[in-house]
Amino acid sequence: MKITRRQLWGIALSLSVGITACQSQPGSQSGADQSSDSSEQVINLYSARHYDIDEQLYEEFTAETGIQVNILEGNPDELIERINSEGAQSPADVFVAVDAGRLWRAQEADILQPVDSEVLNSKVPENLREPSGLWFGLTTRARLLVYNPENVQPSELSTYEDLADPKWEGRVCVRSSSNEYNQSLVGSMVESDGVEATENWARGLVANFARQPEGGDTDQIKAVAAGQCDVAIVNHYYWARLAKSDDPGDQDAVSKTALFFPNQEGRGTHINISGMGLVKTAPNPENGIAFMEFLVSPEAQKVFADGNNEYPVVTGIDVDPVVAELGEFKVDEVNVASYGRNNSKVNEIIDRAGWQ
Repeated sequence: MKITRRQLWGIALSLSVGITACQSQPGSQSGADQSSDSSEQVINLYSARHYDIDEQLYEEFTAETGIQVNILEGNPDELIERINSEGAQSPADVFVAVDAGRLWRAQEADILQPVDSEVLNSKVPENLREPSGLWFGLTTRARLLVYNPENVQPSELSTYEDLADPKWEGRVCVRSSSNEYNQSLVGSMVESDGVEATENWARGLVANFARQPEGGDTDQIKAVAAGQCDVAIVNHYYWARLAKSDDPGDQDAVSKTALFFPNQEGRGTHINISGMGLVKTAPNPENGIAFMEFLVSPEAQKVFADGNNEYPVVTGIDVDPVVAELGEFKVDEVNVASYGRNNSKVNEIIDRAGWQ
């Protein structure tokens, strides 16, 4: 069995800090003390991204700077709790998560510090970063409509809001409302449309469900392909993954579905991010900032775009050919920090609407 550097560091950190992802033991010795005693240049990354291409980037960063990247992967909420449990002795330098709402939770947990970086401020668009510099977008993903062309004409599609129209009764599939992608979508609608209009939409959407929410985004695509529903809400890269798959079932799902960018005549299509922030107690803050700046370099952004079918946050970077074939689209430029800020209202709305 191959043991990677990240696995060895994770084992050593767990032993030295003496905590699980959710619970600390008093009096433990932290990895931060170990790293500060070492002459080795390091950056300790707590990451909720789980993609092989990311490790490739970390190796390139080390080759370029000489700074080793120690990685601890986990659930974002557990990582936030872990950093809190470790307190001032936490070895974490940089926190990475998928979904702006998760980054907002880290912000609310007070584990991040503001970064004033000319590189980050110039390369990451204003709407894709927290206004005070607590976190920055790393990649973006668009939340689209996938539909069955045999039953739906593109001219019938328009906006997210239109999915609440009675014409879609019994025709809509979507995953659970507890999913962060859906919560952030609803948070953006609260920001743009207001609470009352968003709740009316959520009630109408629930009334149009073809089935109770289940599965992930890939399951929604395959449900549309199988004729279980005519339209669903998904992130673009799930469809792109199927399009690039050699699996006959995946290819069948792609051949029977198409994508539509909603709200092009209005505010634009909702996007979410994966993002990064500098931990408040970072033992290696300068290395952490250098690492964050590296991740928005053209070379790193190109790897993200090609390796996971995501859109780069930096302009002028070519996307994967399959994603490029989807075409250009108008983006909703509401600040992504609003997703988390509106989350308490979102949960009230979806509860009242009966969206499971």
